[in-house]
Amino acid sequence: MRAGVRARAEVRLPAGVRAAVRALAGAALTAATLLAAAPAAPAAPAVPAAPTPGWTAAPAAGRPYVYLEGAAGSVLEDTLSVTNPGPRPLTVTLTGTGTPLALAFATRSVTVPARTRADVPFAVTVTADTPPGEHRGAVRAEAAGRAATVPLHLRVSGPRLAALTVEDVRVERSGTLRYTLVNRGNTVLAPRLAVRAEGLFGTVLDRPEEALPVRLRPGERLTRTAPWPDPPALDAVTVRLTAAAPGAAPATARADASFASPAGVGALAAALLAAAGTTAYALRRRRR
Repeated sequence: MRAGVRARAEVRLPAGVRAAVRALAGAALTAATLLAAAPAAPAAPAVPAAPTPGWTAAPAAGRPYVYLEGAAGSVLEDTLSVTNPGPRPLTVTLTGTGTPLALAFATRSVTVPARTRADVPFAVTVTADTPPGEHRGAVRAEAAGRAATVPLHLRVSGPRLAALTVEDVRVERSGTLRYTLVNRGNTVLAPRLAVRAEGLFGTVLDRPEEALPVRLRPGERLTRTAPWPDPPALDAVTVRLTAAAPGAAPATARADASFASPAGVGALAAALLAAAGTTAYALRRRRR
């Protein structure tokens, strides 16, 4: 062996072993290639946290609304339940609405501890002039930037009386009719009105009964006007207004008025002059 040349030993494997090694290397290379090309497996979806339920306000005993029944002038009581399922105390403000109802709470503002329910008593005063029948109101709770409304149904007992009058009837110079309707009963009324006017020579206005766009509460007075576009130019008339409402007896009121417009007076003067001239001519012929 020449100097400077290092000998290299070569290990020769059997043919079968060499074939097996080449097969394993090829399989490993193929697997690595496939793994590199395959898309990454999607991450498992995140499970959202369960929402925290908000606070609620409802009548005690889980009723859908407050129902009370009594006579006019009575005081009725019930309880409102406010539930706070949250992790912190909650301050709730309470108010009431509804006419003719007057609501009073044991406390206007209540602080409900976390995961606790508070029951707040309240009273409804029914005014003495409340008519019998069904009335509606509401209990309102406000907290944490939102509000909850609990319906209140009230039934007032007692006899129902429907009574309507028409008063203070006047006829203005323009012919406009002015009158006042008065609800003398204890129920809400939907009035209707008819107008008739009689002059020296017969009927000058006959307006059949028609519904008025108003509703009268018990004890309410309402003054209205009705136009008369073409009143007589020269006449003395009697105007009668008849008001009616379901369940109430008709009521009638009257007013007298005289009309004497310049045109009417001129026409009358002309007629009188003509009549005088005719009479004078007839008398002259008779003398002849």
